[in-house]
Amino acid sequence: MNKDLREAARDHLVRYGQGDIEKLYVSAKGATVTDDEGREILDFTSGQMCATLGHSHPAIVKAIKSGAEDSIHLFSGMIPEAVAKLAKKLGQWLPKPLSRSMFVNTGSESNEAALRMAKMVTGGYEVIAMGGSWHGVTGQAAAMSFASERHGYGPKVHGVSAIPEPYSYRCPIGHCRDKCDMSCMKVGLKMFDMTSEGAPAAIIAEPILSAGGVIIPPDGYFKKLKDEASRRGMMLIFDEAQTAFGRIGEKFAATGLGVTPDIMTVSKTLGGGLPLAATITSDEVEEKAHAKGYSYYTSHVSDPLPALAGLAVLETVEKENLLERAKEMGAYLRKNLDSLQQKYEAIGEIRGQGLLMGIDLVKDRESREPHLELGDITTKRCMEMGLSMNIKRRPERGAVWRIAPPLTVSKDELDKGTEILDQALRESLDELAGNGAG
Repeated sequence: MNKDLREAARDHLVRYGQGDIEKLYVSAKGATVTDDEGREILDFTSGQMCATLGHSHPAIVKAIKSGAEDSIHLFSGMIPEAVAKLAKKLGQWLPKPLSRSMFVNTGSESNEAALRMAKMVTGGYEVIAMGGSWHGVTGQAAAMSFASERHGYGPKVHGVSAIPEPYSYRCPIGHCRDKCDMSCMKVGLKMFDMTSEGAPAAIIAEPILSAGGVIIPPDGYFKKLKDEASRRGMMLIFDEAQTAFGRIGEKFAATGLGVTPDIMTVSKTLGGGLPLAATITSDEVEEKAHAKGYSYYTSHVSDPLPALAGLAVLETVEKENLLERAKEMGAYLRKNLDSLQQKYEAIGEIRGQGLLMGIDLVKDRESREPHLELGDITTKRCMEMGLSMNIKRRPERGAVWRIAPPLTVSKDELDKGTEILDQALRESLDELAGNGAG
């Protein structure tokens, strides 16, 4: 442990939401992160859901080394060979008619680029997003994010409307319980039509609302949403930051849904740990945008080094058959979590697909009142015991653990994580009961 570096971190870093800095981290490999005391921590977040293949996968390391020797960065108007290779490979993965990609840095940026494209092509500016959404922290993306903290940052970008999310466990319009009949969409679109200024541009949606509580819309939801978008002259954008490239056992959520959006954005799972995202569309939409002068110049658009990492991710997912592995390990994880639900009344519902799972914590299963305190205490206890968990907590939408280990996670690691979670839950519930708060 280097006390000087810990003090430097406390004295010179801006805290961006993670709380006080208690320790530093020195390495990460596979599903394990090591702190500056040499303690190993099982990572059930895949490093903010980005390390698809696990931390420091050999294929990613090799790509970085080779890329650093060739070219790290070029003038934005120059297209590196690595970018052309990634575009070709990604084009082979995409559901038709999607075929064209632009590579940028983050999910926020890919969504900004997608909205600029939709606005230019349609001529409108009004955007609809879903309650519980998270599309980023930059201007337009932040305005479309309703699972994030919105207070204290001043006015958002004009023209954004929210429709209630299809969250039947806690129906936002108080209509359904356990089975969504899509009244939420009907009500939300009716309100949009009532308040629209006559300039519709796009509807943006996550196929699984991850930060909003790992919410999976009902069958047929996105087909209807695409029809409603088309009827209003709007483009449908899928934000697949967390659902693409195997996380849920599919190449893309769109593939499994049988619904292809007009524009798709991908990030997190594409870079394998490096900052890499893409805005994807069809020949038709790209041609219309280009004809109208679409521009998205940034300092790091089409960078060669992260493109090589993205190419390594796609090739490794294929080579190691990680789509099927995500399904297999996801089913194994679900079985483990189901066993915990049978033991603890506080686990109200388990949701998810593949290796993206959510555990909804409640004070009791009838009222479904979120158990925010239990989530906080247990998450902290898990970390103390060597398990990194991600808790999403808001009074109106619950305390939900979002579990997303790497696609390369082993059954032994899933068992270990489940055992730690079991013990942490038991001890936390005992603590709350002793304090009269259980």
